[in-house]
Amino acid sequence: MEKRDYYEALGVKKSANQDEIKSAFRSLARQYHPDVNKAPNAEERFKEINEAFMVLSDEQKRSIYDRYGHEGLRSTGGMPDMSTIDPFEIFEQFFGGFGGFGSRQARNVPRRGEDLYYSITMEFDEAAFGADRELEITRDESCERCKGNGSELGTSPETCSTCQGRGEVRQVRQTFLGSMVQVTTCPQCSGSGRVITHRCKTCNGRGFERKTLKKTIPIPAGMDNGTQIRLSGEGQPGASGGPRGNLYIEVKVRPHKYFRRRGDDVLLDLNINVAQAALGADIKVPTLEGDAKLTIPPGTQPGKVFKLKSKGIPHLRASSRGDQLVVVNVEVPVRLSSEQRKLFEGLAETLGSEVLPQEKSFFDILKDVLGG
Repeated sequence: MEKRDYYEALGVKKSANQDEIKSAFRSLARQYHPDVNKAPNAEERFKEINEAFMVLSDEQKRSIYDRYGHEGLRSTGGMPDMSTIDPFEIFEQFFGGFGGFGSRQARNVPRRGEDLYYSITMEFDEAAFGADRELEITRDESCERCKGNGSELGTSPETCSTCQGRGEVRQVRQTFLGSMVQVTTCPQCSGSGRVITHRCKTCNGRGFERKTLKKTIPIPAGMDNGTQIRLSGEGQPGASGGPRGNLYIEVKVRPHKYFRRRGDDVLLDLNINVAQAALGADIKVPTLEGDAKLTIPPGTQPGKVFKLKSKGIPHLRASSRGDQLVVVNVEVPVRLSSEQRKLFEGLAETLGSEVLPQEKSFFDILKDVLGG
């Protein structure tokens, strides 16, 4: 990936003096330090800021960069090798860690555990009115055998002899800034400061064992397809005594045979025959709670929308509900008996044969009623 312009990385002009460069570095390094910025790209941005500062704070390297760019630094051996440079140590050397902030030791503070993600599939009416659903989740739990310390029964972890329990090793090396102390994670104990000589037979020294648990998940009324539920503290355990992560559950709702959802309203397409449309009728229509009476007035036209108040989806975490909208379609019979045909022929003679174009289409009328 092509490197970004160093001045752009620090947000300074090419004419910036050393105080301005140092001030920009201080501000950005604090903003993107991974201990306070949990964004996925925070550490990469932090390294980029450090690399830019290492070049622009050195007058010789800056002069080469201004004239020849990144290639000039590469050809002269002045390009910082960030794979061998500890940006956290640079930060601490220049600014003293701001009272411990930014030091390598501070990176071992308690950290929240990872979040877990699962999904639950529900029927249309279950999502509408809410339900308790059982979900199996797999996560780390404290090992019952060793009580979480990772050691076999009768033993305990020992202080690491390489780092003396600090979790880090320090090495003095020479850089263009002078002598600097490079701090790296202890290879013996992987930064924990302790060594487990006799590992627990159950968890092999991890302190955690993988378990599958059954959790009862209360799904509130009014959930829609794709809605997410968060259960705090139900995720993976944290590091160094940090809190557990969260459990996120995505609700997936199966389509209903008859109903469609629009916000918290329920739409129902209903076929009535020509006689019911012309003469009117009292009919039963399905709702989420069973059949309900609907009066069709005489002369009802195709596309007429009737509203059944408060027969829709309950508002999420509220006592009110949406409505049910019944969209009427007048069904024209395809096959007629001889008696029915005679009746329609007699009716046709009284209605005449004149036809008139509509000013609005059926779909335009429907859009007006449903609000787009």
